[in-house]
Amino acid sequence: MKTLRNIIILIAAVMTTACGDDFFEQEYHSGLDAKAVDRLLEESPDAAVNSLVNGIYSYMVGGFSYETSSHDIFTFASILHTADMTGQDMVQQASHWFNYDYEWDNRMFNYRRTRSHWGTLYTMIAKANSIINLFSEEPAESNVVARAGLGQALAVRGLAYYYLIQLYQQSATGNQAILDLPGVPLKFADSEQVENKAELNGRNTVKRVHEQIESDLTRAVTLLKGYTREKKIYINQAVATGFLARYYLLAGEWQKAVSASVNAQTLAAQSNLGVMNPEKLHDGFYDIENSGWMWGFDHTTETQTTYASWFSMISNIAPGYAGLGYAPRLIDKALYDQISKSDERKQLFNDEAGVPNAKGEFDRAQDQPHASLKFGDKGDWTMDYVYMRVEEIVLIEAEALAHLGDAGAAAAALGKLMAKRDPKWHKTSVTVDDVFVQRRIELWGEGFNFFDFKRLGKDVNRAYSGSNHRVKLIVLHTEGTSESLKKYLVDWTYQIPLTELNENPLITDRNP
Repeated sequence: MKTLRNIIILIAAVMTTACGDDFFEQEYHSGLDAKAVDRLLEESPDAAVNSLVNGIYSYMVGGFSYETSSHDIFTFASILHTADMTGQDMVQQASHWFNYDYEWDNRMFNYRRTRSHWGTLYTMIAKANSIINLFSEEPAESNVVARAGLGQALAVRGLAYYYLIQLYQQSATGNQAILDLPGVPLKFADSEQVENKAELNGRNTVKRVHEQIESDLTRAVTLLKGYTREKKIYINQAVATGFLARYYLLAGEWQKAVSASVNAQTLAAQSNLGVMNPEKLHDGFYDIENSGWMWGFDHTTETQTTYASWFSMISNIAPGYAGLGYAPRLIDKALYDQISKSDERKQLFNDEAGVPNAKGEFDRAQDQPHASLKFGDKGDWTMDYVYMRVEEIVLIEAEALAHLGDAGAAAAALGKLMAKRDPKWHKTSVTVDDVFVQRRIELWGEGFNFFDFKRLGKDVNRAYSGSNHRVKLIVLHTEGTSESLKKYLVDWTYQIPLTELNENPLITDRNP
């Protein structure tokens, strides 16, 4: 017990860790001090573990992660927003925060973006490892709370590696040639018995990182069995199973992706979660109690970060940088044109005329042509963040079935979503590309665009005739020749940050 107390005090105060020994200073936001730890340990060791779990989720919504003046760095959600800025389907109407991401010019080893992505994800891993380190062996099945704490830590670690390997190496779905390429370091808790642990601080192969993702998430799913969470900010078995479905889709393991997605939907339904009804599409996407949301963060006035936040950037309705007109967020015209007129989601965006005043001018950001109306405003900056929805899991099932060549079953799966989106949609056969279009529409603005285009090998083309993009570029995604492969690597893969190169002697290759 004394050892546990000392570990928790150390974590609750300040710790420095990542791949290099002195990478980032990290705060746990758990409010624990020595007296609080003594009290918690006397009353319930589980409470101490839960406090550290809360610390992970609090960190994930922190603002000003590394530089107090950088409003485009707000930990996990800024990674998600970067994925939309560095993609096809979101238009940044004017140059502002995230401009270099929108221009596909923010991947170099000495830039803030690659440093913040790397640091955010490895800090999540470090915090997860601190919880894992409390357990020299898995808790007994009767200890549901302790198992849930360990399970959530493993799920967060697996999720962090899932994003890291896609950002810092190629990730074309199902491409076995990628598996031998250098990936990212793997960090473990001191209590874990892992062969060649020190060597894993270097660049492990993509295959080795994939194995660790699957291992962490599979263990998490098992440990979270029987756990009933108090709030949706916590990862339960349904969410961890959803992570597995995401991973199998990335790895090209189609049948496993189908099974995991079906299981995740079944588990979600046990908590009365399912594809949201059409009218809920217009609730501003800021309420964690939405019946389609499986996992997110329930903001309060204490946790919100005002201008350095997701909603400041994404919402044309909230009084942030987008809503005040500095840089409204619009939908790509070509994607908008693919949304059926009978589809309820078409109402989430203005048409090409917008909503001009009598003088033909646009008084508000939300009036702009093709402006998004999807993300709203609660009035006090406590809009909740969405990380996973049932709709995404349904789309995973449909895409995996399409990859398997079962076009009819894929249509049936996709129909679970489309029945509540477009009353005129009645397809009996769909392709991977059909599902891809629906992913782009349904998950617009939620942090999937870059990752989906990258894993599916799709070109980004903002220079088409009639494009409404401010920055008109074409980013090819091909491996046809050695030169095109080089171009692919440069455009689609972040370089490992300079700080890590300086701190970690096992890493000498920063990516092309």
